[in-house]
Amino acid sequence: MARLMLISMLFLLAGSMLMVQGGDPTLFFEWNVTYGTIAPLGVPVKGILINGQFPGPNLNSTTNNNIVVNVFNNLDEPFLVTWDGVQHRKNSWQDGVLETNCPIPPGKNYTYKFQVKDQIGSYMYYPVTAMHKAVGGFGGLRVNSRLLIPVPYADPADDYTLLVGDFFNKGHTSLKKILDSGRNLGRCDGVHLNGKVAKGDGKDEPLFTMEAGKTYKYRICNTGIKTSLNVRFQGHTMKLVEMEGSHTMQNDYDSLDVHVGQCFSVLVTANQEPRDYYVVASTRFTRREVTATGIIRYKNGKGAASSELPPPPVGWAWSLNQFRTFRWNLTSNAARPNPQGSYKYGSINITRTIRLANTAQRVDGKLRYALNGVSYVEPTTPLKLGEYYGVADKVFKYDTIPDEPPSDNTRVTLAPIVLNMTHRNFVEIIFENHETAIQSYHLSGYSFFAVGMDIGKWSPEKRMNYNLLDAVSRHTIQVFPNSWSAILLTFDNCGM
Repeated sequence: MARLMLISMLFLLAGSMLMVQGGDPTLFFEWNVTYGTIAPLGVPVKGILINGQFPGPNLNSTTNNNIVVNVFNNLDEPFLVTWDGVQHRKNSWQDGVLETNCPIPPGKNYTYKFQVKDQIGSYMYYPVTAMHKAVGGFGGLRVNSRLLIPVPYADPADDYTLLVGDFFNKGHTSLKKILDSGRNLGRCDGVHLNGKVAKGDGKDEPLFTMEAGKTYKYRICNTGIKTSLNVRFQGHTMKLVEMEGSHTMQNDYDSLDVHVGQCFSVLVTANQEPRDYYVVASTRFTRREVTATGIIRYKNGKGAASSELPPPPVGWAWSLNQFRTFRWNLTSNAARPNPQGSYKYGSINITRTIRLANTAQRVDGKLRYALNGVSYVEPTTPLKLGEYYGVADKVFKYDTIPDEPPSDNTRVTLAPIVLNMTHRNFVEIIFENHETAIQSYHLSGYSFFAVGMDIGKWSPEKRMNYNLLDAVSRHTIQVFPNSWSAILLTFDNCGM
């Protein structure tokens, strides 16, 4: 449920009336979070619904809109939702993660208030506690461009959201117990597309419809827990146009690897024989490949989708090379009228380098993951509250981890991890993955330039191969096994 309100004020000055606009439009939403039975893979599971929907409703907005979401928690456990990719300028209180927000208690409500300031693009929201995300509570979040800002492609015939993700039939309570016991989740039971999987019996309802000759926009997000997915459209190519808030060079792809937390926008033209086609999602980098399909139906089309599915790519190298084809569109506008490329990030001097190496060790018999030898533990008092009330020294310590991995990175200690940053410093962060599984990192409150990625260990000489011209500005980055990824950004958003 949403309504639009323009706040204005009227002043009477010497017999004349002056109207002053009081800011950007405000969108109001009311969400009721409940349990409900879902069955993406055909097995009934206790799911989490928003306004009775799984996945949840699309949150549709425009650049600079103020968004007010009143969330009523009708679960029997606390619930907390984050707005992945929204930067919350100087407003980290609304980010929706444990150390800046308290979860909504059962039977209570909380009203989130934030602005999508100077942003465009495709994002998502999802719950962050108690493994809720495994069974729902997530949905698409789109920020449309203002009408006065040109977009580097023609208006599509329609704008669709495609949420793909791995799924576990055990349910969130059992999954939480597995993690709490110190074990690994193991492989997923299957994959869903917008909470569904086509059976292929000729009775499937379409996920989307297209009309021959027209072009459609698909916002594709991986809402899963741990599995990278490859997405492709049977008989159709995808033109990549936007990625997590940035317009990209418009290359054509037969398939795209979408890693956990990532969102892409593509254009698909209905230029094939009018009938049904499959949109396909397959697991990547897993011992057993799992594939799921959904139906795309041409209007007035005749004929079922072919059972011959387009094959997925093979291996890590393919995905790494695809990453290198992603380029920032330097001449296109984003949220503001000036071209994206007017920000010359490659000419800014780096003021600090942080290398973060992830490791996995058993501590007291339980599996723990760590960064630079420290595994994060949640304090009893939220970090932001500790700072606000001037008792941070009693809750946590700053700079718990060094800027480089310790020489002995096999030992793991438990502590809250808080890094102090200097306002407006231009920082280089290198993520090093020494494990055998892919990692996916998201940086709240910021976008960064994904300038480099390669196998092996990082060293200063690797900077010679950084993309300092047109790396995409985004908020998530994957790190392949025994590999590294490098990002550059300015820390200009005060808060935690």
